[in-house]
This record gives sequence, C-alpha cells and structure tokens, in this order.
Amino acid sequence: MKSTTAKVAVPIGVVGIIMLLVVPVPAWLLDTLIIVNIMLALVILLTTMFVKKPLDFSVFPSLLLVATLFRLGLNVASTRLVLGDGYAGQVIQAFGHVAVGGSIIIGAVVFLILIVIQFIVVTKGAERVAEVGARFTLDAMPGKQMAIDADLNAGLITEDQARTRRAEVSAEADFYGAMDGASKFVKGDAIAGILIIVINVVGGIAIGMIQRGMPIGDAINSYTLLTIGDGLVTQIPALLMAVSTGMIVTRSNAESDIGTTASGQLSQSRNALTIAGCAAIVMALIPGMPPIPFVLVGAFLILAAQRLKTSQAAAKKAEAAKAAVAKAGGTETTDDLLEQMRVHALEITLAPDLVDIVSGASDDLLARVRALRRKIALDLGIIVPPVRTRDSADLPPSTYVIKIAGVEAGRGQAPSGRVLALGDSLDALPGTPTVEPVFGLGAKWIPSEMRHSAELGGATVIDRVSVLITHLSSIITANAARLLTREDVRQLTEGVKQVNPSAVDELVPNLLTLAEVQRVLQGMLVEQVPINDLPRILEALALRAKVSNDPEGLVESARAALGPAIVAPHLDGGALRVIMIDPGLEQAMLEGLRPSEVGTQIVLDPVRLEAVLGSLKQTATMLDDAGVSAILVCAPALRPSVRRLVAGQLSGLPVLSYQEVTAVQAAIETVGVVRVAEPIAA
Repeated sequence: MKSTTAKVAVPIGVVGIIMLLVVPVPAWLLDTLIIVNIMLALVILLTTMFVKKPLDFSVFPSLLLVATLFRLGLNVASTRLVLGDGYAGQVIQAFGHVAVGGSIIIGAVVFLILIVIQFIVVTKGAERVAEVGARFTLDAMPGKQMAIDADLNAGLITEDQARTRRAEVSAEADFYGAMDGASKFVKGDAIAGILIIVINVVGGIAIGMIQRGMPIGDAINSYTLLTIGDGLVTQIPALLMAVSTGMIVTRSNAESDIGTTASGQLSQSRNALTIAGCAAIVMALIPGMPPIPFVLVGAFLILAAQRLKTSQAAAKKAEAAKAAVAKAGGTETTDDLLEQMRVHALEITLAPDLVDIVSGASDDLLARVRALRRKIALDLGIIVPPVRTRDSADLPPSTYVIKIAGVEAGRGQAPSGRVLALGDSLDALPGTPTVEPVFGLGAKWIPSEMRHSAELGGATVIDRVSVLITHLSSIITANAARLLTREDVRQLTEGVKQVNPSAVDELVPNLLTLAEVQRVLQGMLVEQVPINDLPRILEALALRAKVSNDPEGLVESARAALGPAIVAPHLDGGALRVIMIDPGLEQAMLEGLRPSEVGTQIVLDPVRLEAVLGSLKQTATMLDDAGVSAILVCAPALRPSVRRLVAGQLSGLPVLSYQEVTAVQAAIETVGVVRVAEPIAA
C-alpha cells in the first residue's frame, strides 16, 4: 500500500500543479499550499546537509524541477488573487507586514537585497559549480573505470562489487549532468520571480487606481505590501532551493554528514583557534570597538583550543598505550605464523621506485597480469595462480624480481620515465645500454620523450610494463609444470566431468590416481604441450593405463592423441621442415635403449654419442643462420630419450615422433640429417 501511494503521489502532484496554473484557488487553499512549499524547501535543504554523498540524494534534480514548477504555479495563483481580489490570504499578508515593518521603502529595499543575494550570489554560484562538477566528473570517468578494472584484476574486489562500482560511477556522471541542467531551472526561476514582482506592482497599482478608484498612495501601499508578501513567500523557498542546489553540488563523498565533517575539520588545528581567539581579544582593545562581544568570542575560541589540546593529548596517550600493549603483550596466533610461512606460487617483488606501476598512477601492471593469466590459461590449459605483488627496500633502484615458490626465477629492470628500445641503430639514442631479459637482445633504456624519434629510426620501442609482462610470461611458460598443482588437476578434471563425465569416471580413480594424472600433465607441460584438450588426453590415458602405468608411456599416449595440435605451431605455409636421423644411426640408438628410474635412456659409446650431438648442433646452427625453423623427428620409442639427450644442448629444438608428424596433412620437407662419419656397429 505504501509503495503504491508513493508511486502515484508525484504524478498526481504534478497534475495538480498544472491545474494550479489554470484553475483559480481560494485564499485558504493558497495559504496551505504556500506553507507546504516552504516546508518542502526546508526539508530538502536539511536533507542535503545530512547526506554523506550526492548520490544518496540522486532524486534531487527531478525534485528541484517539480519544486520550481510548484513555486511558479503558486506565483500565478497568488497573482490572480492579488490583482483580482486585492487579498491573497493570511500568509502573504503577514509576510508583507513583517517585511515592510511600517515603511514601504525599507521593505522594498530588504526585498531587493534578498533577490540580489539569491540571484547574484547563490544561484549564479550554484550554476557554475554544477557546470564545473559535471565537466570534471565526466573527464574523470575513464580513470575511475580503469581503477575499478585494476582492483578487479588484482583480486581486491569481486565481479559483483566491480559491477556495483561501475554503476555508481555511471550514476555519478548522470547525476552531475542532471544537476548542470537543473541549475538552469533555479536561475530561470529567480528571473521569473523578479519579473512577476514587477508585473504585480505595476498591474496592482493600475488596477487599484483605474478599476477601484483608489488614490495613488493607497494603491501603492496596498498592492506593494501584497506584492512584497507574495514575493517573500515564493522567494524564500526559492532561496532555500538555491542553497540546497549549491550544497549538493559542492558536497564531496564523505563518511559523515556535513555538520560532523565541518566541526571535525574546523577543530583540527589548535593553533588556528588560539590565534583567532587572541586576535579577537586584541581587536577589543581598539578604541570605539564594543569590547564585550570580542572578548566573549576570543575567550570561547581560546577555551575550545585548550580543550582540543587536552583531547588530542589523551588520544595520543591512548594510541601509544594501545601500541605498547600490542607490542609487549600481543602474541602472534598460529594463523598469523602460517600466513607468514606460506610460500606463494608466483610473486613479483618491486623496488620502491617501481610501486607506481601497480598503484594505477602511471601504468596498468595488474590489468596486464590478469590478461596474461587468461592468455596462458587459453594457450596451455593451466590455471595460473594469482600473482602476489609486493615491494622490497632491499632491491636496487628500478629492479624487479620474479619468484616461483619463493625462489628467484628472473630479474630485470624497468626504470621510471624510460622505455626499452630494441634494434641495430641505438648508438645515436641517449640512454642506458642493457640486455632484453627474455631473448637476450641488445637494447637501451631511453627517455620516454625519445620514443617517437627511436621509432622513426627503425627501433622497436616497448614500455616498461610490457617488458616485465613479457619476462613474466616467459618464466610462467618455462615453469608451467612446476606451477601445476594437484589441486589444479582436481579442478580441471571436475570441469571435464561436468561436460564429459565418462572420460573422468573411467580413469580416476579406477585406473590412475590424481597424482599420476598430474605427473603426466607435468610431463607434457615440460615440453610446452598444451593440455587444454583435457577430455582427449584423459581418454588416451584410460586406454594406455589398461596396459601399463609407466609414466613415459602415458605421456607418449597423450601426445599421440594431441598430434595435430602439437604439430600445428611448427607448420610454415602448410609445410613442415624436419631434421631426420640417419636410419642406421637410429637403428643403433633403438638397440641401445635401456630402462632407468627417469625413463628410457640411449646407451652408446661416449665418442659416438658426442659425434651425434655435434652433428645435430651443426645442422641446427646452419638452419638457424639460414633463418629456417625446423623440428627433430625420430621413432616414437626413441622420442623421450632423444628429447632428454638434446634438452641440455639445444633446449629450443622441438623433438617429435613420426606418429605425431604424420597425424596432420602437411608437406614434410627434410632440411637436415643427423649422421656420424664413423660406423656405428661394434
């Protein structure tokens, strides 16, 4: 019932206001409506003083428009009564007598001063503040949106909280835009009030002299008194609404109402109160000045300063005692110790002068980290743990350190006000020479102002956040196997179970445990094989696990199921360039396969093994110099042991099996053969 009444009250009121402009009303009803108008304006003013932030009174622009229309309707109704009957109710009559106070001239002057205060000071100031507030709010909107995104990326807020804050930012922009327009109504209302008063005075005197035959003096006295009373009952609410407008547009977001905030901030400086009190007492000594008021005010200010000193001293003493108790008697709980002992999976430690890149002041490290986590999840299929970011005074200036499980995995520099230039012609650029941390390329940190000049010179320019993110991406990719925890495997399998339950139920835990599945996935990630097609991997593992639980065999079965996905990144224009192993050498390597604790190994004479590695290095170097990208292929049984053999020598050379290579329809081009000059057979 209450909501229904509130829903129809405003529409009915607006219709009543429109009727007020057309239909005559009796004097008693006009008195009631005038009182309602004054009280409504007073309630609105007090409400603006007690709200903590402007959006708490977001209906104010619309309410201002309705109140202005209501006031203009009352102006029309009172004008009709003043000019028609020479009487407009007791309220207008009483206001006229109080303002005039026995002198029409004094009353007119006081009334004109009131109009000047409203129109020149309050209304004009509120209009300007609303205009500036709207412009600055709209200009700050993108920055606020970016700050919300940064907090969301850092995990400081949830999606729902981010959505709520975005809605608040949008509502704030809409509010100040509406206030900018609503302030024009206040200004127009003030102008209309002045014109209506002039019309009432001239029209009333004319009607009194011409139609009623009144002497000019009586006509001036009678109609001027009514006009001033009419003007007061409309201009006082108008002044209250103008003050309310100024109050709401100058109100910033705070934790308390304006009275509490003002009293707290005015009394924050004891010296200010003391000096003001002494100044008041000194002014009392000036000849001709009334001493008592100055002495009373000065004494009050000095007393307030002394009380403030006492309260501040007590607050400091209580704070010191609390700190002492916390330091002496406070004991760390087990949870506190556990939190301090916890090793974070990923961590970026920054020198103090690099903290600005995570504060949103200049760059957007947190947003870029979130985007990187999403990209790696889509590319490799792993859940990258949250990246903890903290500062350390122990680091040299402009230095960052990337840690995995608390151990340093990479270090670099990102000096403020600099960008990294890569290229061959960097000697002409001012800056500090350095080495790019991921690819080891020669580079130079140059001033940001030289970015355009460096690009014109053919250099590739990278901002410092991109340098850090690229370094972090390289480290995460290289250590993906270490970052894949058993809990991550559980979450991944639970996700597969929702869409393909049979793939999970058949394998875990009937054939393999989660630990064994984790070991297989880690074995694939070591070679940067994506595991995002997890259902296919689990199906392949289920088939292999019925035969053997050998980890190496399980990894190879999973790789065979993902053959096309493994080969696709190495295709160049539909062709696959490969390095083969001489058939005789490959046969000898197959005969030399022996099982071990870490998997199969190739047992060959050290001299022959060194010759194999030398031939492979020579072939790879020749292809690299020619700009040709190739992969090494071998028999499926050899692939794990060959990969371990070349990992320490040529870590960037992919090793695939014939089974994986033939899984795609592509032209295979042999660009090199690994062979040894001496015979293999013993």
